[in-house]
Amino acid sequence: MSNQNRRASACALAAALVLAASLPARAADAEQDVGAEMRKLPWQVGPAAGDVGSRSKIQIPDGARLLPESSGSRFLELTGNLPEPGDTVLIRNNWWATLSFSDSGYVKDDEKLDPDALLASMRKSEEGANEQRAKRGIPALTIDGWIVPPHYDPATKYLEYGLKLHSADSPQPVVNYTMRLLSRRGYETVTLVTRPETLQQDVQDLHQVLGGFAFNPGETYSEFRAGDHVAEFGLGALVLGGAAAAAVKAGWFKGLIAALVAGWKLVAAAVVAGLAALKRLFSRATGR
Repeated sequence: MSNQNRRASACALAAALVLAASLPARAADAEQDVGAEMRKLPWQVGPAAGDVGSRSKIQIPDGARLLPESSGSRFLELTGNLPEPGDTVLIRNNWWATLSFSDSGYVKDDEKLDPDALLASMRKSEEGANEQRAKRGIPALTIDGWIVPPHYDPATKYLEYGLKLHSADSPQPVVNYTMRLLSRRGYETVTLVTRPETLQQDVQDLHQVLGGFAFNPGETYSEFRAGDHVAEFGLGALVLGGAAAAAVKAGWFKGLIAALVAGWKLVAAAVVAGLAALKRLFSRATGR
């Protein structure tokens, strides 16, 4: 399974953009530099139509911004993530999300999901994964359980789930919320970056935005034809392959943990100040 299958993202902007007056000049200057670099990126401001990679499009709603795939890696770098190709970035209100496509082939959706069994499989590999994290100096991660159990909608062809975890070096819980949008030749992974306490509201907002998402003609799930490549896995494997463990390092300007361990990409939940900083940054840029 490709790196795109385990995509995840995190916001590492500090609150200096919000509280710059109370910070040392050097820290404030550093955050202003990040803000300046952010504003240089080719954001599309809604309402507008935008491309999501080469296989789909989205109607960008009012108050949202879309960053094309060609600049997604730079955004990840600026927010303290490992820069990777293939991510389209969407920002709205107090959340942001990455969208990336995996050309795995047509995923059959006739598998019945067993959330308890899937969670047991994740926990079974937890000890070995934490041993690898320890070798890299990365704090251990413990799976607390589903905050949103895996569920699949046969009408929309959306698979989604939310996993709650905590890091050994931080009491703050971490939520990783993932959606898989099935298509004829693979699936789009949507990774939501937000706070646990606003997850329900932000998931609803994300669903509203995705109402304007569509695969291009010829790419939809219903357009599967005999002879098309069929993926060697089903819905359960999509959940296991996308269960990204997450942790936030405590303290100002310490950034976020990211590494490949046991096939999972470690991500971090967005800190409140970082999301507020992004919102303030764009509000000042547009005068809204």
